[in-house]
Formats: sequence, structure tokens, C-alpha cells
Amino acid sequence: MRPCSDNVTMPPNDVLTEPNQILHELFGFREFRFGQQDAVDAVMQNRDAVVLLPTGGGKSLCYQVPAVAFRRQGKGTTVVISPLIALMQDQVAALSGRGIAAAAMNSHQDDEQRRDVSAQFLKGELDLLYVSPERAALEGFRRMLRKVPVALLAIDEAHCVSQWGHDFRPEYMRLGELRELFSGPTIALTATATPRVMTEIVAQLQMRNPTLVKGDFTRANLAFSVQHLRGDEARLDALIAALDEAGMRSRKGEHGRAIIYCATRKKAEDVAKKLKSANVPCSHYHAGRTQLARSRAQNAFEAGRSKVLVATNAFGMGIDYPDVRLIVHFQSPASLEAYYQEAGRAGRDGEPGKCLLFFGPGDLMTQRRIAEMGPRSEAQRLRGEAALVDVQRYVDSEICRQVVLCSHFTATDDHPRCGRCDVCTGAIVAQDAHPAQKPLVAAVALNGDIRTTITAAVSGLRRPVGKTNLVRALRGSQARPLRRLGLLDMREHGALHAHNERDLVATVDDMLKEGQLARKGRKYPTVWPAGKPVRAVRAPGEIPAPRRTNTMRFGGLRHTDCSRELENYRRRTARALKWKSYMVFQQRTIADIEEKKPVTRDDLIRIRGLGPAKIEKFGEDILEIVRRYYGA
Repeated sequence: MRPCSDNVTMPPNDVLTEPNQILHELFGFREFRFGQQDAVDAVMQNRDAVVLLPTGGGKSLCYQVPAVAFRRQGKGTTVVISPLIALMQDQVAALSGRGIAAAAMNSHQDDEQRRDVSAQFLKGELDLLYVSPERAALEGFRRMLRKVPVALLAIDEAHCVSQWGHDFRPEYMRLGELRELFSGPTIALTATATPRVMTEIVAQLQMRNPTLVKGDFTRANLAFSVQHLRGDEARLDALIAALDEAGMRSRKGEHGRAIIYCATRKKAEDVAKKLKSANVPCSHYHAGRTQLARSRAQNAFEAGRSKVLVATNAFGMGIDYPDVRLIVHFQSPASLEAYYQEAGRAGRDGEPGKCLLFFGPGDLMTQRRIAEMGPRSEAQRLRGEAALVDVQRYVDSEICRQVVLCSHFTATDDHPRCGRCDVCTGAIVAQDAHPAQKPLVAAVALNGDIRTTITAAVSGLRRPVGKTNLVRALRGSQARPLRRLGLLDMREHGALHAHNERDLVATVDDMLKEGQLARKGRKYPTVWPAGKPVRAVRAPGEIPAPRRTNTMRFGGLRHTDCSRELENYRRRTARALKWKSYMVFQQRTIADIEEKKPVTRDDLIRIRGLGPAKIEKFGEDILEIVRRYYGA
């Protein structure tokens, strides 16, 4: 066995040379996802490739797996062009944790650190070297490229090449010049490129008859919806309702995380302040804050101390939290590409996620003002206006939201309806932002049997609940928050499905005013039978109901005390190594450990997400925890 970075041992060079072996042994995956195999096959056959995979589709593996194979075959190092220093650092840390020799060269390093990385690169000791497009343009760096074999050039976020892309960067325009310095293939990767942008990527990067890899942009576990709301007050009410429904109003929740995107720094600060005043634990993140403040906000979000993060688009690229359950765009983004990329950060673990967009005509004006603040070419101005037209088309669409989004990237209409969005479910919120629309019908408080049913339902509750959740249960909703509240078990569930939510809420409000029902709580009022104590008084000698077993949830998966300890170990280790938690191992790895209960190193090989490098680093600690609960 030969030593590698971080004192991790790796198999000899002649063992890990095949992509599928590398995928399984080092990355812990049994097989490639859709699209990944085609991309890897192309570059392994020395062909260029353009890869369009959705956010969360696993683009990085398309060049990381070949990079390991190429170096072990003696073909040299893979050079990766990445636009963000934080993204580079995360990638390098994750790869090093798997025993892969990776390093980055960036402006946050001092001269000595950069010299060390340069020495490693020149000696051929690196599988991957990450650099920024600005550094790639420097003559000094290009002289280095001429001295060592470069097996593969990988260009991440390749849409930045195109003036028609949603995040154009002039430095990317010179990356095509690198083709003259080596003979290996180039792979360009993006999650957000229209057919026009894809064409420009190929031309600007001087790619040679590239293989085009397009993934499936359908995210079956995400429910997209749009609410047409004019002012901040209405949006804040809708936001709090969405957070309440997702179960994120408490630090002690088991319900994942939420990201709230705002178009401007000021709006992000305002929304965070108002959420805090409404007792919603949250942090905020934007590029105008200090590095320390941004780190604290992200660390609090990472550790779960705040379930909600309010941010501008400065937060997100490279973010890979598996359990983001809710993405809310408080204001419209500048393009559908940006929207799909940001919304796609929900539900990375495959569990259901909700993506909610608030929209009003003023949002487009805000985006125009933002665009006018910096210099831009005529092509960029035209692109910006065309992008806003696409956003308007999306929010006004009367066909499936996922069909509109997928068609935008594939230029085809043969996508199946998702069955989850507000259009498919008929849950579109009335568009109060359009003056030409017919006036909304006023809510009507109902009487008779309706009130009898509501009273019976409330009388059977185990604890007070919000009126909106109560009404949704009465209409037959199967939403997960209702299950946690016990509302799916009440006899009256679905009994009022024939009545609309607006009228039923008005009826509950009327019953509260008339004293037929009682309101409990000041900040977050709930509904309860009038005159009934919230905590029932036990009769003398009555045995209290048994408490729930000691279980918890991570990313939608139910776990035991063993998993709780594994999660705590994961977080402690991440803090010690200055990694993100998922770099140690992911929550699905905890679930697999819980299911298979490994007690030997051989058992660990069968756990998803644990390759030899991670078993070497963390295996004994994991086994010690498992043995403590399940024996040797």
C-alpha cells in the first residue's frame, strides 16, 4: 500500500484504473447516475464533452473519476477551472477525505502555500488541481502547464463563457486558449444552459466535435409553485405560512432546512429581521457582510442552529445540503436558469421538497435596476430582457411548472406532467398582481353542518393546531406536517373536501369571534375548544400515556439513538477537520449503517458512501458506535 494525502493509504496504481472501480472503491457509489457514464466514457476515449446536468445531478464525478484513472494510467493531472474559492476549497477537502490527491491555487493562500501547491503539480503528485479562471489567464500559470502532462481540462460552470448565459464572466472567454498547451480532452459542465448557450460554449472553448450529454431535468420529488403577491407584507405572511407548514418555526424541529432567496442585500436583511421578530430562528447571508459574518451564518445553518437562511444569490454555488426541504424566492430571480439552479438545491436526498416563487410586476423592475448598476454589452442587455420574458412566461403559465422548466433547457415539449406543482394540483394562488384580472371573490363564512363538523374535529384534537392546518386536514390534505400533528387520524379528515380553503378559514375565524372556538397563544394563535384546558387533568390513579420512543429524523429518515450518535460524530469530526458535515459521510450513509449494522471492517465495505479512504479514516470510530448499540 502506498501513502497518500492526509496519511490515507490507497491501493497500488494498477488496481484503480477503471472508472467503475474508482466510482465504487473511492466514491462509494455502485453505479453512475443518468448521463454520468456517457460523459466519463467520452473523456476516457480522449473525446471532448459538454455536460448539461441539473443541479444535484452529479456533474463533479464526470471529471473527478476520469482524473483519478488518468493519473494512475500515467497520463498526468486534471486541471479544473472553478469560479469560486469556497467551492474549490470544499471540493478539495471532500476529495482529500477520500484519499485523492487534490489541491487548489487561489488568492486566499499566502506565497508559501502557493509554492507548495506548484511544487506538487510540477512533480506530478496531484490527481486534480483547481484554479480560478483569472489565474488560468496568467502567463506564469500557462508556463507551468507547458512543463507537465495535463490529462484533462475540466471547466465547471461553463455557462459563464457565454454572453447569453445568466452569469457571464469575461475571464472565461480566454479559456479556449488553453487548448494550445496540451493534447488531452476538455470537458465543460453546467447545470443551466439553454441550447443557444450550449452552442456558444462549444465555440468559445474551441471544443472538437464534443460529445453532448444532457441529463433529465425532471425533479420528481420537487413541488414547484408560484404566488402572485404585490407587497412585502403579503409575502411575509405567505413566507411564515410556508415555514409553518414545513415545520421550521422551531430550532428543535426534525424537518430539514429552508433557504429564502432575495434579489438584494437590503431585502435579505429586512426579511431576516422580520422573521426574527416573528420568532423564526434564521440567519442571513450576502456578499456585503464580512467574511466572519458570512462564515458564522453558514456555520449556524450547517450545524442546524438556524433552520432558515435568508440570502442573496451569493449563497448557493457548490452548496450540497441533502435535507433542504423548502426553497422560497421572496423576489423573482433574473432568469429561469438562475431560478432552476437555486430551486434545485431542495430535496438533494430524494425526499420531497417545495420550491415557492413569490412574484409581482415590481420584481422585474428590480432586476432591471440591478442589471443597470454595472457595465454590460448590448448582447448582455438583450439577453437580460429575454430572460425576464422567460420568467414572466413561467409565472403566468397554465401548464405544468416542471414541463415549462425542462422545456426551457431542452427545447422540447415531450416532458411528462409532474403531478405535484400548483398547476397540476389546481392549487394556483389568485394573481393579485395583475390589474386586468377579475376581482377576487370575497370569502364566505359557512354555517350549519359545516360548523358542526369543525367543532367535532377540534374537540377530538390532542393539542391546539393552526387554523390553516386544521382546514387543510378537513379538506383531505395528506401533507407531512398534518401527519406530525395527528390531523390525518381524525375522523373528520377530508369531510369538507367540497368546500374551498378560503371559505373554511373564514368560518373558523367567525367561530373564534363568536366564542364557539378558543384561540390559544399570542404570537402564533391556534384553535382549541372553548372552555377546555389544553392539558387534560388526569384522574387519581390514572396511568399517563407512554412517551414516544427515543427516535429522531435526519433528512426525512427516522433514526434511533445509534444514528443520533453517528450524526453527532459526523458533526464533531467535520468541525475538527474544517469540513462540511456531508464530506465526512452523508445522511444516507447513516441510514445504511442503521439498516445493515456493520460490526467489522468487511461489513463497512458494503455501506453506501464509504470507500477505503473513509473506512481508513473513520471506520474504527463508526464500528465502536455501532457495537455500543448492537453488540460485536
